[in-house]
Amino acid sequence: MKRQLFVFINIIIFSLVLLTGCSQVEVLEDILPSKEILTLRGHKDTVTSVAFSPNSQQLASGSMDNTIKLWDVRSGKQLNSLRGHKKWVNCVTFSPDGERLASGSGGSDTTIKLWRVKNGQLLHTLEGHRSSIVSIAFSPTGKQIASGSFDKTIKLWNVETGTLIRTLSGHSHYVYAVAISVNNILASGSWDKTIRLWDANTGRLIRTLQNADSMVTSLAFSPDGQWLASGSGSNENNVKLWEVNSGNLIRTLPGHDNSVITLAFSPHSKFLASGSGGIKDTIKLWEVSSGKLLSTLRGHQNYVNAVAFSPNGQLFASGSNDLTIKIWE
Repeated sequence: MKRQLFVFINIIIFSLVLLTGCSQVEVLEDILPSKEILTLRGHKDTVTSVAFSPNSQQLASGSMDNTIKLWDVRSGKQLNSLRGHKKWVNCVTFSPDGERLASGSGGSDTTIKLWRVKNGQLLHTLEGHRSSIVSIAFSPTGKQIASGSFDKTIKLWNVETGTLIRTLSGHSHYVYAVAISVNNILASGSWDKTIRLWDANTGRLIRTLQNADSMVTSLAFSPDGQWLASGSGSNENNVKLWEVNSGNLIRTLPGHDNSVITLAFSPHSKFLASGSGGIKDTIKLWEVSSGKLLSTLRGHQNYVNAVAFSPNGQLFASGSNDLTIKIWE
């Protein structure tokens, strides 16, 4: 029996070796980025958003030049440029299976577009918001997408059909950020200085978190679903860490000199990255367990609007008003 079990285990390992092309199964850990390895140039205006594909091989970027670009993260080669938005692209994100890419637009183009990644085909245009779309997020299953808008609402959409499921109302000012946790909790952050937590399945409001004296400018759930990070505007310029289950504020991370525009957790929830509209020290890296500031990444020549960790934990990306995207490791 023991020999049979040994043989079975070795068959599994050998199969994994064939599938991965590696001499052993690679166990990846979160790596604290410290070195810039690539600068991607091609956008003609501010880079507003960056997102890694689930396999960590591609990066999508959105820009105020009205385009979305797809890049090979190792070579820096531009793979595609998606055109269709009439105004600037505020946000981009991949579906969990990596087959679709969503983009949200500002100005008079108040639409979300869903694209097929492999060939750049436009699948759906989602219409319904009455003002700029600032943030979008896929549900864990990839079947729904949430959008936050300057029209003060959050909308949930069916990804397969492109139809509206429901509209969530309650904020009294711009909805500047949305995020969905692995447990399907939807968070919305607003210039009304609140964060609202919703059941993404039903649209039920779970609780409202008060962000003291500043508007909420960014949100991110930790991949394990335990923490919610929020970025604050110019009255505070800090990051807050909230416990999702209780809604309690656990700690506040000061240090930025302007609004915290973007946030991202590393894949195993070990690190948190924050990007700022300040000129100095615009990317900060924090230890989640302690709130300790670990390092500051310098390299961009202007505001940092977007940060993202690759799902395999090995790379980090940032996008800026300086028209560039930087890849770090």
